[in-house]
Amino acid sequence: MIVEQLSLIDFRNYAVADVTLGPGANVFVGRNGQGKTNLVEAIAYLATLGSHRVSSDAPMVRDGAESAIVRARLTHGERRVLLELQLNRQGANKARINGAAVKTAELPRYAQVILFAPEDLQIVRGDPSSRRRFADQLLIQRTPRMAGVLSDYDRVLKQRTALLKSARARGIKGGGLSTLDVWDDKLVTLGTEVIEARLALARDLTAPVAAAYTAIAGADHDPRLDWALSVRGGDPEDDESVENDSGSAGSLSDQFRAALAARRPAELERGLTLVGPHRDDLVLRVRGLPVKGYASHGESWSVALSLRLASAELLRAESSLGDPVLILDDVFAELDVGRRSRLADLVSGYEQVIVTSAVEEDVPDALRARMVRVDAGRIVEGTDG
Repeated sequence: MIVEQLSLIDFRNYAVADVTLGPGANVFVGRNGQGKTNLVEAIAYLATLGSHRVSSDAPMVRDGAESAIVRARLTHGERRVLLELQLNRQGANKARINGAAVKTAELPRYAQVILFAPEDLQIVRGDPSSRRRFADQLLIQRTPRMAGVLSDYDRVLKQRTALLKSARARGIKGGGLSTLDVWDDKLVTLGTEVIEARLALARDLTAPVAAAYTAIAGADHDPRLDWALSVRGGDPEDDESVENDSGSAGSLSDQFRAALAARRPAELERGLTLVGPHRDDLVLRVRGLPVKGYASHGESWSVALSLRLASAELLRAESSLGDPVLILDDVFAELDVGRRSRLADLVSGYEQVIVTSAVEEDVPDALRARMVRVDAGRIVEGTDG
């Protein structure tokens, strides 16, 4: 897949922007704060329906505007597709594909992007929500229909939690809230699908993560990925959670129901939904130890890079769209010379690579094919190197 043209209206610091991109390497160069990352954020949003920097859409709409427009012309081999997205401060976002109105959840079917940025260090060092977000955005790209499943799960979770808070306020205890059973059924159905998809993703990422880590770090530290599941008592966000014996007994949905039943008194007392994929954590290990708390700075960077490169390899192997677009957002400044060179070698074979950098010299020579200069929300020039 290749992004040929990107157009923005009222997106971040851009009143209007139009930039032409080509196959191979493209580099956005400019001082910090000029809008380089805003360009790649817009591209990635079409593929993941989310930003790698903020959790809501409002910050992406330019100050004083009510909506922002992102328009991208993509090529998949000989086929061209025009994607259009309207991000609204209020109300639902809108999307078009080749001029026809569609649900925004349809966009990832046509756009596949893997973006690596300094914020990705939070995947390995941050709280569990960072790792869940990484996994879910990749799930959406791998299986676009998961966007709807995840959205439906979040909706049910909010409604169920609201009911628990109401019960708590009214002093309802034990089995005195029969309507909770209806929400339990929906939570289990949707949540089980999310958990199963995440488990499959971790299994399929294991080999490419190990290969990418060895290539980047120059050492085999046996990186591993495992999910700590709240339905099996492994809730990293709850000090009162205790591992149970249900991990090998019954189906995953049965374990989910049993865990909900066991935790219901605690849920009513706290007004929170304490079981489900929203409480799970992707545990990352190198050398047999958790990355969070034990890995060095260099090892943490290598794991974060490996997760993104492995994601790209997974999509590359499975997708009919061709290679995903690889975006490296201001990462070379964070890497030593050895990792810079090895990363450039690993990504140079992709159909399209987009790099942002404040300093042109930080970008390895192999990735300097086309330079696009950015200054204060304006595309100044594009030159082929």
